[in-house]
Amino acid sequence: MLRGVLGKTFRLVGYTIQYGCIAHCAFEYVGGVVMCSGPSMEPTIQNSDIVFAENLSRHFYGIQRGDIVIAKSPSDPKSNICKRVIGLEGDKILTNSPSDFFKSHSYVPTGHVWLEGDNLQNSTDSRYYGPIPYGLIRGRIFFKIWPLSDFGFLRESPNGHRFSDD
Repeated sequence: MLRGVLGKTFRLVGYTIQYGCIAHCAFEYVGGVVMCSGPSMEPTIQNSDIVFAENLSRHFYGIQRGDIVIAKSPSDPKSNICKRVIGLEGDKILTNSPSDFFKSHSYVPTGHVWLEGDNLQNSTDSRYYGPIPYGLIRGRIFFKIWPLSDFGFLRESPNGHRFSDD
């Protein structure tokens, strides 16, 4: 009887570890559901919207200008940020001060991206902390799940003119 109980217990532990590893790989490499908070991505993503973030793009350098990404905050590594990719390595970016009075250009260094929120007046982003290393990107958001009235693929940036091609 003890052998039967131990056998069932070890099988249960084995299945738990096995399915835990599968779940970890799915969330780490495939993607997962994320709730976004804060006003920096309005009107594209509102506070408390629930989105799906896929993680394959970051592993295969598939991040492009205009993509919305989840990244580790450069100023607080315990938190994540949700921002739009404005520039990739080598791009020249028009940078504004918070008052929009001084304008200058910055170049995105190798291995970095330039991130900004869609709500430029209420976003702490690369205009404050500079370009972030590509390794801080956790995933690419492409689909909104909640609220149901906005269910579907995300729309283009309301600040499309911010993308630089020169």
